[in-house]
Amino acid sequence: MDFSTFVLAASMTSLDNLPTSVNQADAIEFRMDLSLDPLAELSQYSLDIPIIATNRVAHEGGNYPENDSRIDLLCAAMSNPSVKAIDVEFSSITSGHGQRAIDHARKHDISTIISTHNFNSTPSLLELESILTESTKIGDVGKLSVTAESPSDITNLLVATWNQTQSGNLVATMSMGTLGSHSRVIAPFYGSKIGYAPLDLNTTTAPGQYSLESLRNLIKSLS
Repeated sequence: MDFSTFVLAASMTSLDNLPTSVNQADAIEFRMDLSLDPLAELSQYSLDIPIIATNRVAHEGGNYPENDSRIDLLCAAMSNPSVKAIDVEFSSITSGHGQRAIDHARKHDISTIISTHNFNSTPSLLELESILTESTKIGDVGKLSVTAESPSDITNLLVATWNQTQSGNLVATMSMGTLGSHSRVIAPFYGSKIGYAPLDLNTTTAPGQYSLESLRNLIKSLS
Protein backbone atom coordinates (compact mmCIF):
# COMPACT_ATOMS: atom_id res chain seq x y z
CA MET A 1 0.00 0.00 0.00
CA ASP A 2 1.36 3.38 -0.96
CA PHE A 3 1.83 5.76 1.96
CA SER A 4 4.06 8.20 0.11
CA THR A 5 1.08 10.57 -0.01
CA PHE A 6 -1.55 11.22 2.64
CA VAL A 7 -4.09 8.42 3.22
CA LEU A 8 -7.41 9.15 4.92
CA ALA A 9 -8.63 5.97 6.61
CA ALA A 10 -12.19 5.35 7.74
CA SER A 11 -11.98 3.69 11.15
CA MET A 12 -14.55 0.89 11.16
CA THR A 13 -15.55 -1.72 13.72
CA SER A 14 -17.59 -3.66 11.15
CA LEU A 15 -17.51 -4.20 7.40
CA ASP A 16 -21.18 -5.16 7.20
CA ASN A 17 -23.63 -2.88 5.38
CA LEU A 18 -21.17 -0.09 4.76
CA PRO A 19 -22.86 3.17 3.69
CA THR A 20 -21.87 4.95 0.48
CA SER A 21 -20.18 7.68 2.54
CA VAL A 22 -17.25 5.30 3.09
CA ASN A 23 -16.24 6.03 -0.51
CA GLN A 24 -14.78 9.32 0.75
CA ALA A 25 -12.00 7.28 2.35
CA ASP A 26 -8.71 6.26 0.75
CA ALA A 27 -8.59 3.18 2.98
CA ILE A 28 -10.56 1.43 5.70
CA GLU A 29 -8.94 0.70 9.06
CA PHE A 30 -10.79 -2.42 10.13
CA ARG A 31 -10.69 -2.76 13.92
CA MET A 32 -10.86 -6.53 14.08
CA ASP A 33 -10.71 -6.50 17.86
CA LEU A 34 -14.08 -4.71 17.96
CA SER A 35 -15.79 -7.03 15.47
CA LEU A 36 -17.78 -10.10 16.49
CA ASP A 37 -16.59 -12.16 13.51
CA PRO A 38 -13.85 -10.28 11.64
CA LEU A 39 -12.81 -13.06 9.25
CA ALA A 40 -16.38 -13.64 8.15
CA GLU A 41 -16.81 -9.92 7.53
CA LEU A 42 -13.61 -9.82 5.51
CA SER A 43 -14.78 -12.75 3.38
CA GLN A 44 -17.93 -10.79 2.43
CA TYR A 45 -16.12 -7.51 1.73
CA SER A 46 -16.42 -6.47 -1.91
CA LEU A 47 -15.41 -2.80 -2.16
CA ASP A 48 -12.28 -1.60 -3.97
CA ILE A 49 -11.14 0.43 -0.94
CA PRO A 50 -8.00 -1.17 0.56
CA ILE A 51 -8.10 -2.39 4.15
CA ILE A 52 -5.67 -1.72 6.99
CA ALA A 53 -6.22 -4.66 9.35
CA THR A 54 -5.84 -3.79 13.03
CA ASN A 55 -6.30 -6.22 15.90
CA ARG A 56 -5.56 -3.81 18.72
CA VAL A 57 -4.18 -5.13 21.99
CA ALA A 58 -5.97 -4.23 25.23
CA HIS A 59 -3.17 -2.26 26.88
CA GLU A 60 -3.14 0.12 23.89
CA GLY A 61 -6.85 0.80 23.75
CA GLY A 62 -8.02 -2.38 22.06
CA ASN A 63 -10.15 -5.32 23.00
CA TYR A 64 -7.78 -8.24 22.69
CA PRO A 65 -5.23 -9.72 25.13
CA GLU A 66 -1.60 -10.02 24.07
CA ASN A 67 -1.33 -13.65 23.03
CA ASP A 68 -0.61 -15.85 20.02
CA SER A 69 -4.27 -16.13 19.00
CA ARG A 70 -4.40 -12.34 18.45
CA ILE A 71 -1.51 -12.62 16.01
CA ASP A 72 -3.00 -15.76 14.43
CA LEU A 73 -6.15 -13.79 13.63
CA LEU A 74 -4.16 -10.93 12.13
CA CYS A 75 -2.14 -13.36 9.98
CA ALA A 76 -5.34 -15.04 8.81
CA ALA A 77 -6.72 -11.68 7.74
CA MET A 78 -3.72 -11.19 5.45
CA SER A 79 -4.92 -14.02 3.21
CA ASN A 80 -7.71 -11.71 2.07
CA PRO A 81 -6.62 -9.77 -1.05
CA SER A 82 -8.33 -6.59 0.19
CA VAL A 83 -5.95 -6.36 3.15
CA LYS A 84 -3.10 -4.18 1.90
CA ALA A 85 -1.62 -3.14 5.26
CA ILE A 86 -1.60 -4.20 8.90
CA ASP A 87 -1.08 -2.30 12.13
CA VAL A 88 1.11 -3.93 14.79
CA GLU A 89 1.97 -2.28 18.10
CA PHE A 90 5.62 -1.44 18.76
CA SER A 91 5.17 -2.90 22.25
CA SER A 92 4.07 -6.18 20.66
CA ILE A 93 7.28 -6.32 18.66
CA THR A 94 9.42 -5.80 21.74
CA SER A 95 7.43 -8.43 23.68
CA GLY A 96 8.01 -10.96 20.90
CA HIS A 97 4.43 -11.62 19.77
CA GLY A 98 4.12 -9.16 16.93
CA GLN A 99 7.23 -10.03 14.92
CA ARG A 100 5.45 -13.04 13.45
CA ALA A 101 2.81 -10.77 11.93
CA ILE A 102 5.52 -8.51 10.47
CA ASP A 103 7.31 -11.49 8.92
CA HIS A 104 4.04 -12.81 7.51
CA ALA A 105 3.23 -9.41 6.00
CA ARG A 106 6.60 -9.18 4.29
CA LYS A 107 6.12 -12.59 2.68
CA HIS A 108 2.79 -11.46 1.26
CA ASP A 109 3.90 -7.97 0.16
CA ILE A 110 1.61 -6.29 2.72
CA SER A 111 2.60 -2.94 4.19
CA THR A 112 3.23 -2.60 7.91
CA ILE A 113 2.34 0.19 10.33
CA ILE A 114 4.15 0.06 13.67
CA SER A 115 2.07 1.92 16.23
CA THR A 116 2.36 3.31 19.74
CA HIS A 117 -0.56 4.72 21.75
CA ASN A 118 -0.26 6.78 24.92
CA PHE A 119 -3.63 7.66 26.44
CA ASN A 120 -2.16 9.52 29.41
CA SER A 121 0.48 11.97 28.19
CA THR A 122 2.95 13.05 25.51
CA PRO A 123 6.58 11.98 25.89
CA SER A 124 9.39 14.49 25.45
CA LEU A 125 10.44 15.55 21.97
CA LEU A 126 13.52 13.33 22.23
CA GLU A 127 11.37 10.33 23.15
CA LEU A 128 8.86 11.07 20.38
CA GLU A 129 11.62 11.08 17.81
CA SER A 130 13.16 7.92 19.25
CA ILE A 131 9.86 6.01 19.12
CA LEU A 132 9.20 7.06 15.54
CA THR A 133 12.74 6.32 14.41
CA GLU A 134 12.71 2.82 15.93
CA SER A 135 9.23 2.13 14.54
CA THR A 136 10.25 3.03 10.99
CA LYS A 137 13.21 0.68 11.26
CA ILE A 138 10.76 -2.17 11.79
CA GLY A 139 7.86 -1.27 9.50
CA ASP A 140 6.94 0.90 6.56
CA VAL A 141 5.19 3.56 8.66
CA GLY A 142 5.73 4.58 12.26
CA LYS A 143 2.47 5.60 13.91
CA LEU A 144 2.32 7.56 17.16
CA SER A 145 -0.87 8.57 18.99
CA VAL A 146 -0.35 10.54 22.18
CA THR A 147 -2.41 12.64 24.58
CA ALA A 148 -1.69 16.35 24.97
CA GLU A 149 -1.62 17.93 28.42
CA SER A 150 -0.52 21.35 27.11
CA PRO A 151 -0.14 23.13 23.75
CA SER A 152 3.61 22.51 23.89
CA ASP A 153 2.91 18.77 23.68
CA ILE A 154 1.21 19.31 20.33
CA THR A 155 4.06 21.51 19.14
CA ASN A 156 6.59 18.81 20.05
CA LEU A 157 4.57 16.19 18.16
CA LEU A 158 4.50 18.34 15.04
CA VAL A 159 8.23 19.04 15.30
CA ALA A 160 8.92 15.32 15.61
CA THR A 161 6.67 14.64 12.63
CA TRP A 162 8.46 17.24 10.51
CA ASN A 163 11.92 16.06 11.53
CA GLN A 164 11.09 12.47 10.69
CA THR A 165 9.65 13.48 7.33
CA GLN A 166 12.78 15.50 6.54
CA SER A 167 14.83 12.40 7.36
CA GLY A 168 12.86 10.37 4.81
CA ASN A 169 10.82 8.34 7.30
CA LEU A 170 7.11 7.71 6.77
CA VAL A 171 5.16 8.52 9.93
CA ALA A 172 1.56 9.00 11.03
CA THR A 173 1.00 11.14 14.11
CA MET A 174 -1.92 12.54 16.06
CA SER A 175 -2.70 13.92 19.49
CA MET A 176 -5.76 12.37 21.06
CA GLY A 177 -8.36 14.10 23.21
CA THR A 178 -10.05 17.47 23.06
CA LEU A 179 -6.94 19.62 23.43
CA GLY A 180 -5.08 17.87 20.67
CA SER A 181 -7.93 17.15 18.28
CA HIS A 182 -6.86 19.86 15.82
CA SER A 183 -3.57 18.01 15.35
CA ARG A 184 -5.51 15.53 13.20
CA VAL A 185 -6.14 18.36 10.76
CA ILE A 186 -2.72 19.99 10.70
CA ALA A 187 -0.34 17.03 11.19
CA PRO A 188 -0.59 16.08 7.49
CA PHE A 189 0.94 19.46 6.63
CA TYR A 190 3.99 18.50 8.71
CA GLY A 191 4.31 15.13 6.98
CA SER A 192 1.88 12.77 8.75
CA LYS A 193 0.86 10.19 6.17
CA ILE A 194 -2.32 8.69 7.65
CA GLY A 195 -5.43 10.24 9.16
CA TYR A 196 -8.11 8.23 10.94
CA ALA A 197 -11.78 9.12 11.23
CA PRO A 198 -15.09 7.31 11.79
CA LEU A 199 -18.01 7.76 9.42
CA ASP A 200 -19.89 9.50 12.22
CA LEU A 201 -19.14 10.55 15.78
CA ASN A 202 -21.28 7.76 17.24
CA THR A 203 -18.65 5.22 16.21
CA THR A 204 -15.35 6.82 17.25
CA THR A 205 -12.43 4.48 17.89
CA ALA A 206 -10.17 7.03 19.63
CA PRO A 207 -10.75 10.23 21.63
CA GLY A 208 -10.82 13.52 19.74
CA GLN A 209 -11.66 12.15 16.31
CA TYR A 210 -13.52 14.13 13.68
CA SER A 211 -16.02 12.47 11.36
CA LEU A 212 -14.63 11.30 8.04
CA GLU A 213 -16.41 14.00 6.06
CA SER A 214 -15.36 16.75 8.48
CA LEU A 215 -11.71 15.73 8.54
CA ARG A 216 -11.53 15.44 4.76
CA ASN A 217 -13.16 18.87 4.31
CA LEU A 218 -10.95 20.53 6.93
CA ILE A 219 -7.75 19.20 5.39
CA LYS A 220 -8.94 20.12 1.92
CA SER A 221 -9.82 23.65 3.01
CA LEU A 222 -6.26 24.20 4.23
CA SER A 223 -4.56 22.66 1.20
